[in-house]
Amino acid sequence: MAVGIDNVYQQVLAIANKEQRGYITPQEFNLFSRKAQLDIFESYFNDVKKNHFIPGINNEYGDNLDMLEEQLSPFKKYAVAMSNVSSAVGTLPTSSSVHKLGHVIYEGGASDASVVVQRVNSEDMLNMQLNVKVKPMKSRPAYVRVSETTISLSPAAPDPVYSTSNLKCNFIAKPSDPKWAYVVVNNKALYNANSAVNFELHASEEGSLVNKILELAGISMKKPALAEVALRNESMNEAKKNN
Repeated sequence: MAVGIDNVYQQVLAIANKEQRGYITPQEFNLFSRKAQLDIFESYFNDVKKNHFIPGINNEYGDNLDMLEEQLSPFKKYAVAMSNVSSAVGTLPTSSSVHKLGHVIYEGGASDASVVVQRVNSEDMLNMQLNVKVKPMKSRPAYVRVSETTISLSPAAPDPVYSTSNLKCNFIAKPSDPKWAYVVVNNKALYNANSAVNFELHASEEGSLVNKILELAGISMKKPALAEVALRNESMNEAKKNN
């Protein structure tokens, strides 16, 4: 379940007003919200790395890696077709923003099993193409990431040729930018649920989002006390998670 943006906004305003630290405009809130969500989202990948070296907890609801998997699951996309394929160049899916590319898969035809396309750098690709023993072929293709949105494949013309129907990929999508939308009535901004975009993070991150937005607001408004309140709240929140 996603985190409702209006719920977070009301909490942020209530705490900021309680601390008498000034008003946070919807425009400022949306900017802070985008950064807060991305900061939390990026932290998952470092947390996954760290927790791989920590023994799991034999508890149905207490294992850190299981929780991280639950938090990342909504962003994981599988076997999504390339948005465009021209000769040996594939364009990554544009239906959502590809944040981290996983396996690229080539489906070689009805009689051939699907194969994972090996990712290599440009230098390795050149060396592979010059060595007949490791040269990419239909049964062991390879690719180079040539830009943020495109990959170059080898061999260049397998049978069947690369197409949007046989070249797919797994990836982790970037969350959409949150937006607290509003209409102005009597010079007051009123929440417009029809145009709003909620946070896409797991419901468990609501408290962290509130704290991070308050921290950013305190820094922006040069109100260190507000940032300190947010940091103290987040430290308490993290301590509860780790207990």
